[in-house]
Amino acid sequence: MQAIIIGAGRGSRLMPTTADTPKCFAEVGDRRILDWTLQAFAANGIDRIAFVGGYQIDKVRQAYPHFTFRHNDNWANNNILASLFYAEDLMADGFLCCYSDVLFTPAVVKRLLSSRDDAALVVDTQWLERYRERTQHPPDDAEKVTVQNGSVTRIHRAIPTPDAHGEFIGLARFSAAGAARLKQNFQRCRDQYAGQPFREAKLFEKAYFIQLLQDMIEQGERLTHVDTLGEYIEVDTQQDFEYARQHWAEMLKETR
Repeated sequence: MQAIIIGAGRGSRLMPTTADTPKCFAEVGDRRILDWTLQAFAANGIDRIAFVGGYQIDKVRQAYPHFTFRHNDNWANNNILASLFYAEDLMADGFLCCYSDVLFTPAVVKRLLSSRDDAALVVDTQWLERYRERTQHPPDDAEKVTVQNGSVTRIHRAIPTPDAHGEFIGLARFSAAGAARLKQNFQRCRDQYAGQPFREAKLFEKAYFIQLLQDMIEQGERLTHVDTLGEYIEVDTQQDFEYARQHWAEMLKETR
C-alpha cells in the first residue's frame, strides 16, 4: 500500500529544534521521528513511501532519496489539507496517510490495515491520560471525535472533552473507493471555496485535514474508527518532545 507522510510545515511550536531542520528530524531515542514512522510501516510490509515536503525539503531528499517526493512550494501560505493533495496523483489505488510529527507503534498500523472499511481513522481513546502533562497543547487543541455504531459522527477541536470518544492521531487509511470519494469531496470544496473561508479556516487553502473530513461526514460519507489505547505520541511542542524522549521507549516495550 502507498503511504503518504504530510510534512511540509515548519513546526514553529517546536523551536528551536526546527530552526534549521524539518520537524520530523527531531530525534527521539536513537532515531528521528520519521525513522520511527518508517519502522512502523516496514513492520507491516509498507515500503512505498511518499513525502509531501516544504520547509527544508532538500534535507529530507538528501537523507531519504528512495522516497517519492511531492513539493508543497507554498507551504508557508497553506496547511495540512493542501499538503496532502499535492500527492493526489498517488491516491488512486488506496493509501495510508499520516502527519509527520507523530509517533505510533507498528501494532497501531497493523490494526488500521486490518480494517476493511473504505475510510478509517485511528483514534486514541486513552488520550486524556497523555493530556494531563500537556499544558502547552491543551485538550481544546486536540482533534477530537465522537462516534456511534462504528462510525465517526463528528471530528472537531470544539467537541467538549467529556463528549469525546478519543483523539484522531493523524493516521488514516483509504481504500481505492474511499480515496475516490475523498478526492471528489476535496474537488467539490475547492471549486466552491477556493480563495474564500471554509468552515473555521480563513481560507480554503489554510484548512486542516479534519475540516474536510467533517464536511464529508455532513455530506453523508461514512468514516469509521480504529481505536488504540495510547501507543501514540504527538510531538508538537518542546514539552511534547521531552515527554517523548522520556516515555517512547517504554511505550514500545509495553506493546511488544
